[in-house]
Amino acid sequence: MSGGLLVAGTTSDAGKSVVTAGICRWLHRRGVKVAPFKAQNMSNNSAVVVGADGSGGEIGRAQAMQAAACGVAPDLRFNPVLLKPGTDLASQVVLLGEAVDIVTADNFGSLRPRLAETAWAALDELRTAYDVVICEGAGSPAEINLRAGDYVNMGLARHAGLPTVVVGDIDRGGVFAAMFGTVALLEPADQALVAGFVINKFRGDLGLLQPGLDMLHRVTGRPTYGVLPWHLDLWLDAEDSLAYGRVLGRPAAPRGTEWLDVAVVRLPRISNATDVEALATEPGVRARLTVEPAELADADLVVLPGSKSTVADLAWLRQTGLADAVHAHVAAGRPLLGICGGFQMLGDALHDPVESRQGSVPGLGLLPVEVTFDPVKTVRRSVGTADADPGVPVHGYEIHHGRVTAADPALPPLLRYADGTGEGAVRGPVSGTHWHGAFESDEFRRRFLVDVARQAGRTGFRPAPDTSFAAVRERSLDLLGDLVEEHLDTTALWQLIESGPPADRPFVAPGAPPL
Repeated sequence: MSGGLLVAGTTSDAGKSVVTAGICRWLHRRGVKVAPFKAQNMSNNSAVVVGADGSGGEIGRAQAMQAAACGVAPDLRFNPVLLKPGTDLASQVVLLGEAVDIVTADNFGSLRPRLAETAWAALDELRTAYDVVICEGAGSPAEINLRAGDYVNMGLARHAGLPTVVVGDIDRGGVFAAMFGTVALLEPADQALVAGFVINKFRGDLGLLQPGLDMLHRVTGRPTYGVLPWHLDLWLDAEDSLAYGRVLGRPAAPRGTEWLDVAVVRLPRISNATDVEALATEPGVRARLTVEPAELADADLVVLPGSKSTVADLAWLRQTGLADAVHAHVAAGRPLLGICGGFQMLGDALHDPVESRQGSVPGLGLLPVEVTFDPVKTVRRSVGTADADPGVPVHGYEIHHGRVTAADPALPPLLRYADGTGEGAVRGPVSGTHWHGAFESDEFRRRFLVDVARQAGRTGFRPAPDTSFAAVRERSLDLLGDLVEEHLDTTALWQLIESGPPADRPFVAPGAPPL
């Protein structure tokens, strides 16, 4: 059986995903055959993986990013259980890439044994195929109300005998209390697997922090393996980059004389909003997420991204006044882009007996198409070309229940599949597509932005011919590897991976309360 490590966190968004990716890149650069693993992910940001039989399946986008850090192709086993929230009370269950059920608080207990068995079997397979598997936990291991059936955090560590490091985000405050409390709320057998800590997103003088690290060591008997600095360039594929009002990335100065301002509507059930990260890598493009109708009025391009609950999010657009702002934006002749669920909202009607089960509802009426939701989910990689520029290659992926079932035959598509079939639609300043990831195709992205600038009257905008989205992502992964090598005790981490949990970690009272 291969070596392994569990990267747990004091909270969600503590930095588990990026620390896991950084450790994976560090090991990959050392020549280690390494794979990532997350037993269960709850996220609407997913990526398409082509299975051994050629069919498409879904895993969390973070695990696809971690696979890239490992230098391997994404594998359905890297994230065997993916929960995609559709409402506050229900999530779609994606098991080894395939949507199989809906989980609620009422039926989770009955589903959990099957999910755990699948997750543990996937990890066991990976550990026979790779030298090292770096596992990422979910939420916090100290969620004492969930420990009895846990198969993601300490339940996983116990199953596989994994040494565990706990990551805390110091930028949030209270990191020492969170780290001490995490250990002190675990039962003795779980505490024995917790080897130490990693502090994430530190800014300031490390000398001021050191006394706290020393005291944490004294009260828990566990060292801190390093302190990772807060870094501006770590934003690709990060769930917490999708906050309201957040400008994505670090917008580079324009190559021409004008900027392009992109407003992305932050839907309540936003899905794969990472599509717009490709736009944000272009110099002179400032992309932000917003829920304010007034911010759409000043934007050059408005984007309606994907949604896990298209009909419900469309109703929200109307309730908040954002639908009116979208109509006003288009009436002024400015560009509007819909991606997947956002594209479906742009049509004349949506017929949904599947996700919302609300039947037929009117769309925004900005494209002459109708969409019907099919119980069979479309999950596939897609390749083709831009319709307006047939020589421009485009690649992407699709994850949707909705299918265009009626359209104006004169309506030009935005894209074409390799067989010549049209996909998406364009009418005036409005365009839409079901393809996620299309703007990672550099030439297509540049041509699209040039057209946006023309329609928005930004004649001084110039695209950057040397921007490569793939290279930007690779630099981000290398930066993660650099930070791990520079700021973490990699000798100690390697000893954990190779030798397993240390035998000398003391019990910290009071431990988990009795169930």
